Amino acid sequence: MSDTTGGSFLLPPLALYIHIPWCVRKCPYCDFNSHAAGPTLPEDEYVDALLADLDIDLQHAHSRSLTSIFFGGGTPSLFSDRALGRLLAGVERRIAFAPDIEITLEANPGTFEQAKFKGYRSLGINRLSIGVQSFQEAKLKALGRIHNGDEAIRAADMARAAGFDNFNLDLMHGLPEQSIEDALFDLRTAIAQAPTHLSWYQLTMEPNTVFWSQPPELPEDDLLWDIQEAGQALLAAEGYAQYEVSAYAQPGKQARHNLNYWTFGDFLGIGAGAHAKLSTPDGRILRTWKTRLPKDYLDPAKAFQAGERLLQADELPFEFLMNVLRLSEGAPAELFSQRTGLPLQQLEQARREAERLGLLQADDTRLVATAKGQLFLNDLLQQFLA
Repeated sequence: MSDTTGGSFLLPPLALYIHIPWCVRKCPYCDFNSHAAGPTLPEDEYVDALLADLDIDLQHAHSRSLTSIFFGGGTPSLFSDRALGRLLAGVERRIAFAPDIEITLEANPGTFEQAKFKGYRSLGINRLSIGVQSFQEAKLKALGRIHNGDEAIRAADMARAAGFDNFNLDLMHGLPEQSIEDALFDLRTAIAQAPTHLSWYQLTMEPNTVFWSQPPELPEDDLLWDIQEAGQALLAAEGYAQYEVSAYAQPGKQARHNLNYWTFGDFLGIGAGAHAKLSTPDGRILRTWKTRLPKDYLDPAKAFQAGERLLQADELPFEFLMNVLRLSEGAPAELFSQRTGLPLQQLEQARREAERLGLLQADDTRLVATAKGQLFLNDLLQQFLA
């Protein structure tokens, strides 16, 4: 599956990200490339465009098979199983699937239909990521969500009934007027649904969102810290190991697609606004991005790709570590050379300084942040800026 070059560079695993940009309604905190859907979606036209986009990007596959596919958005579950089936069949005709490929679909509780989800499962989609955010009515209303707590619980039930034995629930904390008790209620309710994976992350105010221009009143820093500590203790006690800054999983159920991101793997990105990270056999690394507006992406007179940037050698240490240091166990030190083609010695001076500051563990075989380094990840990464 991998190609080698004359040096130490090894082509990493390859994944595929597919962006479906439509939502029922744009949430006030969301800074993703998402757009309110009209009464009908251009499913067939968009699938045709995605496959044409992939045809152009096949040059970057270099005979590798896909280890994972992730449908993100937007709300990909707005698309019918017929459309997604045609898309997956078209992708597999172009690029081989690894025998144990993980295929994840993002879904929101308000878009759940049991018959549709049985259809998705029959296509080979074997993992769901359900955007719950909270189970409490007041919190959901404050976040602009269109579902309620009962619908979120039913969504998990329907996922299991449709044959999904591997699914993630997305939850936020640090919500407007949230107490520790509120946050733990959401976590306990989520755990009661027996997901194999939980993404639990703090609400942040992002530019170009409604919350950025009209910020709600959020909990004070001391309360946010108390919520974080109490939630992490609960998750650990319930068998969900934290393996990344905001990701918790039952044994063996880490999100393989996201692990590929965090270990500086390659991924193709197709769809409006999709990004990609791509390696060449001679050791160069590109980041590319696609045109953002759906109407432009669907316009045959316009190019799918909006831009491309070749990462320079002096950028690679930061780019690599920005990802792997998010992982609780970091990564083997040798992975740095395998993914970047650079000698590990290039990190030596910055590593020792980070160790002296108590931000990086003193372990020559691994690159792992300390507990302090996880808390002050930006400070740790600053040590590796060119």
